[in-house]
Amino acid sequence: MSGTVESEKTAIRGGAVWALLLTSAAGFMAALDNLVVTTALPSIREDLGGALDDLEWTVSAYTLTFAVLLMFGAALGDRFGRRRLFLTGLAVFTGASAAAAMAPGIDSLIAARAVQGVGAAIMMPLTLTLLTVAVPAAKRGMAFGIWGAVNGLAVASGPLIGGSLTEHVSWHWIFWLNVPVGLALLPLARLRLAESRGTGARLDPLGTVLASGGLFGIVYGLVRGPADGWTDQLVLTGLFAGTALLTGFVVHGSRAAHPMLPMRLFRSRAFAGINAASLLMFLGMFGSIFLLSQYMQGVLGYSPTEAGLRMLPWTGMPMLVAPVAGYLADRVGGRPVVAAGLFLQALGLGWLAAVVTADAPYGTQLPGLIMSGIGMSLYFAPASHLVMSSVRVEEQGIASGANNALREVGGALGVAVMASIFSAQGGYETAATFVDGLRPALVVGAGAVALAGAAALVIPGRRRSGKSALVQEETVAQEETAMPEGVPVATRV
Repeated sequence: MSGTVESEKTAIRGGAVWALLLTSAAGFMAALDNLVVTTALPSIREDLGGALDDLEWTVSAYTLTFAVLLMFGAALGDRFGRRRLFLTGLAVFTGASAAAAMAPGIDSLIAARAVQGVGAAIMMPLTLTLLTVAVPAAKRGMAFGIWGAVNGLAVASGPLIGGSLTEHVSWHWIFWLNVPVGLALLPLARLRLAESRGTGARLDPLGTVLASGGLFGIVYGLVRGPADGWTDQLVLTGLFAGTALLTGFVVHGSRAAHPMLPMRLFRSRAFAGINAASLLMFLGMFGSIFLLSQYMQGVLGYSPTEAGLRMLPWTGMPMLVAPVAGYLADRVGGRPVVAAGLFLQALGLGWLAAVVTADAPYGTQLPGLIMSGIGMSLYFAPASHLVMSSVRVEEQGIASGANNALREVGGALGVAVMASIFSAQGGYETAATFVDGLRPALVVGAGAVALAGAAALVIPGRRRSGKSALVQEETVAQEETAMPEGVPVATRV
């Protein structure tokens, strides 16, 4: 009881509205930088030089450091204070953004992008835990809906924002944009966010090394495979060594007394299901946006801004639908909303795969874009709630870091796999060859998102009793808090 009272006092002191504004803005910056640079690569190459492989590292350097350090950032926040580490990550991200904007050469830009990823990895998982602490339980569905809408929009609209800034101002402003926002958020976050920690949080150096090394190896292999070849020695070394290290991480998480990511969490169908769905959803979404953005520019002849505007029925939909999805999740539960969204997005990608041609009218693509946008929106808001409610309160930082890491790995996997399919079946030589590669890649993306929908159905639904899902989740969390550390996590409802 005293813990509940203390949580309520913390929420009041921190301010739910301020927490939502600050964490959403910070999350937007971190999520935006996943794809914001893709449409600016030709301009960057013209100014800074470098081979195509060097330019690809301006994307992958951020993805790699972001993915491999997410869980470590969450663990640091639980141990030393979430607000304190959030401010640290925000400061690192803002400074690295300025360094990227002023980079005199391609190597220094890649280095700045890697440091950006470090800051984002510390900052991003803590946005959700800070928001959870600040918002009363009964209001979290709507809050997570808005948070999910903002972050979903950032991921999907990266090519639009990057293309618009590059075309109308300069590619440097892709990075300068973060600086005033970051400088404004730092003092506000210090004053308006309440400090919190994970109960009994401990660092896990061995687990951190195993997870970071394993994810780095696999993501490196997936990112470099299409460019260097899947039989390249470094690519194979990364994939095999990464797999071995992650296997060690799983064994360590199953046996250690206080692991960074306890494997017992995956005994929960809710935790396992939502994380599998997240990885597969980002696989299909990232790869599809990466290729469709190029299709609209390289094949249909649109400028970067024109292509971004024509993708708004997909990329802009989260701002309209995700808050409603959060409300629906509070009413009927998160599982049916997430599953419906994923199947709808898979249908949209399938539609696009069926209609893309070298001169496809925009009207034929529009239904697929709308279905994909609504489906993505229905996923984002309830998914966040399902992640945070599938574990005990003191383990929410771990859950957030794990889920975000799997999303990033899914995104890297999506770009790598779909680009590899594209290269095998088509290419950039002509509009026809581009479409020949794009169509099967979109089919694979649709299949991945459909599998994500199937994974979401594994998540337990609401019981038929009069209890709401929220009450049941809180009851389970309270019961598990009283259990000894070695007791397995019960299946969530």
